[in-house]
Amino acid sequence: MRFTALSVLAAIAGFTGQVKAFAPAASFTRVAQNVASTGSSFTTSSYGASSTNLNMMDDPSAFVETTSQIVNNVGTNPLLSFADQGQNLAGIFFQASLLPYLIFLYFLQFRGNRTPDLGNFGFQFVLPFVAATIPSGIISKSTYGVSLADVDWLHGGAEALLTTANIFIFLGFKEAMSNPDQPKVGKPYLIGGGIAAAFAAACALGPGLGFEAHSPFLFGLGNLSPETTMSLPWVTHPEPANALSIPTWLIHFSSVFEFLFAMQIVWQFSEATKNDKWKGLTWGMLPLHASGVCACTYHFFYNPSVLQFLVSMQAGFTCLGNITCAIAAYRIARSNGWELGELNPLPKSEPSPSALAADAAAAMPLELTAAKESNVATAGKLVALTVVSSYLLKYGELGLDIPFEANGIIALAMVLGIPGITAAAYINQSKQEGGELAISLPSFGSGEDGEGLSMADVKKFGVAGTVAYVLTELAFWAVAFPVASYALYNTSGHWPDVINDSSDRATVLGFIFAGANVARLLVPLRLGAALALAPWVDENILSRGEDTGSAATDTQDL
Repeated sequence: MRFTALSVLAAIAGFTGQVKAFAPAASFTRVAQNVASTGSSFTTSSYGASSTNLNMMDDPSAFVETTSQIVNNVGTNPLLSFADQGQNLAGIFFQASLLPYLIFLYFLQFRGNRTPDLGNFGFQFVLPFVAATIPSGIISKSTYGVSLADVDWLHGGAEALLTTANIFIFLGFKEAMSNPDQPKVGKPYLIGGGIAAAFAAACALGPGLGFEAHSPFLFGLGNLSPETTMSLPWVTHPEPANALSIPTWLIHFSSVFEFLFAMQIVWQFSEATKNDKWKGLTWGMLPLHASGVCACTYHFFYNPSVLQFLVSMQAGFTCLGNITCAIAAYRIARSNGWELGELNPLPKSEPSPSALAADAAAAMPLELTAAKESNVATAGKLVALTVVSSYLLKYGELGLDIPFEANGIIALAMVLGIPGITAAAYINQSKQEGGELAISLPSFGSGEDGEGLSMADVKKFGVAGTVAYVLTELAFWAVAFPVASYALYNTSGHWPDVINDSSDRATVLGFIFAGANVARLLVPLRLGAALALAPWVDENILSRGEDTGSAATDTQDL
């Protein structure tokens, strides 16, 4: 049975409509008691966040608003789990991220791309992960009255689906480049389905079996006892109750490392296909990597509500990453003969030159190369990195004051710094390969004319320079909204409701305007970023039709 994006989307809608079955009746009594004891209603004052991702690598609990709204309305509107977050910035981004991801999947599976079946299935399997976050987010709110990030057994179980998807992506592309017989997707179907079924059973039975909010995932296998933890010489803080268990940290770090491996293997796939457009997909995946870093940073600080802007940033990076991946997949498909006529489901009387080019590209074998290391060696590296990182972070941070102070500046440095290092590594790699980023950045204010950079330098790149400058400005605004929201929270004590509250909207815009004036001091840096980006824009966005025309000409010549 063919596994398609649309079938999974339909499953998400149906799954959401039936999700009330996962919330035991006893949980509603507990919610009512909690509300009565606190004298207030539940709100989404904090969200959980998940690790990476491809995006759609978003916080599962960000799909729900309040317990009462979910219980009363989820059965009548299958997309309510998304719509309930519409008044929040994170919810808007999360909702907007689904459509570009579906577009990405459509272009990725175009026949001319020769996308490996298993790798394609891996990207599609992200959608069941999204579907799984809906009941888990609802249970965490309705049964325990906390965000999903604080319900370890649900949190880790949902993340296991994302980790599985990343493994499929990596193995699919790796085997396609080194093995003439690509792996069949039959077993991955069964494995993925089995993991999804196990998680569904856990959602249905867990609360009734006595699982509590802080019951650890996989029963806390590998956790040190509290006594042993406090006896460690460097430990100066007791571990909070909502700290992630070792199995959940293993799932998170494994997912992050797998995604980095996947980015690299997609980059290398350009050599097997002789199509550099695949490198553009690696760049498109970079914001999804940043999204995963946002989630892990949030967990590093034990999910505090004062760092809520991290969830908004995570959602923003997810939406941005899905858009950039969709653009990259379109570029790949376009270079392999895709045209608007492909959208027509009716049979064609006579194939067009582009269709013939696509068929020719699909028939071409991949250029196989020997794998640099075996799957066993790669698995050993992944396990070592994951285990060491998990134990080092979980128990090492107990000797620091930083995780208990929820410092927004440090959190931002972590969120922007780690993906920045990844980006720098690919810029270096591209320079070494003589790729489109093999340029040197101009100096600021120390040129031969002594005048430094100006818009005239950007305009020398023509349309590519203008588009690149627009993208750098959009990046500023993407960061400005979460930062302004965090500034409002620190000054007023509540998160902005930019949809319904005009005063909040005006305040947020005021913060952004003030930030924009400060950002004027960084104009040379912004211009330099635009100049560095211009060659990539010209290659990956503006020159999209050249390869198609060339391929069509070659086909006609044959």
